[in-house]
Amino acid sequence: MKPTDPKFVPPSDAADRRAIKPVICYPPEALIPPDLEALSTRRQSASKSDEVTALPRDAACIDVPAGCFFRISSVEGPQVGDLNLWSKADIKERFYSGKTRALHGTHLSTGDRMWASFPHLRPMATITADTLDWYGFDEFGGSVHDVIGTRCDPYTGRLLSGSDYHHCCHSNLTRAFADHTGLSMADAEAHVHDVLNVFMCTGFTRSTGQYFMKASPVRPGDYLEFFAEIDLIVGLSACPGGDCSEEHSSDKTTCHPLLIEVFDPGKEARALHRPPPSSAYDQSHGRS
Repeated sequence: MKPTDPKFVPPSDAADRRAIKPVICYPPEALIPPDLEALSTRRQSASKSDEVTALPRDAACIDVPAGCFFRISSVEGPQVGDLNLWSKADIKERFYSGKTRALHGTHLSTGDRMWASFPHLRPMATITADTLDWYGFDEFGGSVHDVIGTRCDPYTGRLLSGSDYHHCCHSNLTRAFADHTGLSMADAEAHVHDVLNVFMCTGFTRSTGQYFMKASPVRPGDYLEFFAEIDLIVGLSACPGGDCSEEHSSDKTTCHPLLIEVFDPGKEARALHRPPPSSAYDQSHGRS
């Protein structure tokens, strides 16, 4: 097709069309905000009850009861992590990164929630503290804790490089979830899903719209903390990309462990928490 074909020539009103103001698809004002002040008060009475470490280029899972808090920390050096959540009661209910992105934006921070897959569409966890909240968005359009990336995986690695790499986040989470639940590797893999990229600094290039990563600003002592809205299985992979300043899905970069800690405010405080109900939609989809 020749470039002079009228279908490919900008129309006379091209500038006007581009100048149309955008409309937010899902106005956040419609969401009931979390009571961060009440959660902060509850957090003050919580004591550490459990922990697990995701070793470099590996993953770990841990149970977090509803009404407890869990914290992901950088402990030795700059490191990003890929986070999955499952309902302890029904592992088919899991974190839905795409809908979370639509509701809260490309990157999450304090007050944002991690939403469950259909048909539940309810908060699974609420972010209550973020020591990297100061970063905001940089001049490149980058920010931290994204829900735009998927997770590094062996299938894309095979597609692009022709070789197999077994310690990418998808494989790490598959092994950890299989070990935690007793499922076979094949059955566990079916439940591994798109992630919250904890501490990862990412964005889209303004010229081509390509997904980019850059060195994470995370340092030892930084953390992202959550309140468990329902009984959870939390899975975290310490990404083989390290701080993602160069590449991922290889053994070339320096990697560090990530720590998950659980904080329990006590039986009485947990009893006061009411897990959010699943969506009230009747699931008829227009048929009686």
